[in-house]
Amino acid sequence: MPQNDTRPVSRFTVPALADMPDDIRERILAVQEKSGFIPNVFLTLAHRPDEFRAFFAYHDALMDKPGALTKAEREMIVVATSSINQCQYCVVAHGAILRIRAKDPLIADQVATNYRKADLSDRQKAMLDFAVKVSQTAHLVGESDFEALAGHGFSEDDIWDMAAISAFFGMSNRLANVTSLRPNAEFYSMGR
Repeated sequence: MPQNDTRPVSRFTVPALADMPDDIRERILAVQEKSGFIPNVFLTLAHRPDEFRAFFAYHDALMDKPGALTKAEREMIVVATSSINQCQYCVVAHGAILRIRAKDPLIADQVATNYRKADLSDRQKAMLDFAVKVSQTAHLVGESDFEALAGHGFSEDDIWDMAAISAFFGMSNRLANVTSLRPNAEFYSMGR
């Protein structure tokens, strides 16, 4: 948003920083110190402190853990599935993170528009095919999906991570859309 934009970041009430529980305020201030701004998702979810804590605990468990999937690949899953789910906030915010983690100013736009045409490896496209299938038609996931992913060198843990990231952000996408969560203007230029 431009500096003088007064549009709300969410359709729900955003509590004042001073009125938030100490642990939430401290986390938000740490994020602000690191990034230079407060991502609107933190402010929006602070509306419900217990859900804020649960959301970010699961987010961190999925996105910050070590594993065979790189942090950039995890962000690719978020951007591809968020695009399919038409979540503007997550495409913009996680697109910025993807550009930074992949050290590629073009990748997020490619993945958000059509990951099948993006400059990705066959392995990454298989990963995103699976993540999108989990997001849209999880009831159709079967052994052939696991076999295809194993053929690209993915382990059972990798496949769990892909599914969990897709499922978690499916929930996040829906909540962001319901709350009319606005992307911060800062995200648009990051990593370009």
